Amino acid sequence: MAELPDLTRFDGVLFDLDGVLTPTAEVHMHAWESMFTELFSAWGIEPAYAEGDYFEHLDGKKRYDGVASLLRSRDVEVPWGNPSDDPSADTVCGIGNRKNVVFERVLRADGIAAYPGSLALVEKLQAAGVPIAVVSSSKNAREVLTAAGIIDRFPVIMDGVVAEAEHLDSKPAPDVFARAAEMLGVDPRHSAAVEDAHSGVRSAAAAGYGLVVGVDRGAGEAALREAGAHVVVDDLAVFV
Repeated sequence: MAELPDLTRFDGVLFDLDGVLTPTAEVHMHAWESMFTELFSAWGIEPAYAEGDYFEHLDGKKRYDGVASLLRSRDVEVPWGNPSDDPSADTVCGIGNRKNVVFERVLRADGIAAYPGSLALVEKLQAAGVPIAVVSSSKNAREVLTAAGIIDRFPVIMDGVVAEAEHLDSKPAPDVFARAAEMLGVDPRHSAAVEDAHSGVRSAAAAGYGLVVGVDRGAGEAALREAGAHVVVDDLAVFV
């Protein structure tokens, strides 16, 4: 592997959450698979849900945008509905809320812990005085950070709740990474973004980050580089 950049030399480092800081991506994957497998079976939708659907349509996106994208891939259109829709509602928002019920149940039952390598990097950056932030599409980001015991480490949390309130477009649009840099008070051109999703890498690249680090938790090195990652690693411990 070529020599890695020193992340302490950047104005700021902004991290995705699920799959980068914590292994919640696995919980999300399980929740999506469980919910969509049941839904597709009940509605007679083909082809059946597959693991590739997660990386292609759901990973890194806001919950409802992911639902709409996956349904559209099967030529299925349902009303958008409202975020307050009951999980039983056959709307984009209702289906998204249905998945979230499964996610919250698993998170409460099993708990969550930060990846050791990611936590070590966060501690190194904090010791060096480098501003850090979380940039997540999830509305559960604060709950996950709290469960992992690391919420106090991040003064800026750009999550799905903020994105919805400010009407920001979902990753892969640059909106959330651009806004997070503003909130942190750093210039993206002199900052680093860390992502594990194709959509998140594209978002950070489009926002003009000086360095985009791809963390390969299953998305594939080639795909992450194609999306715009300058460096791809398996674990953030390599930066410590």
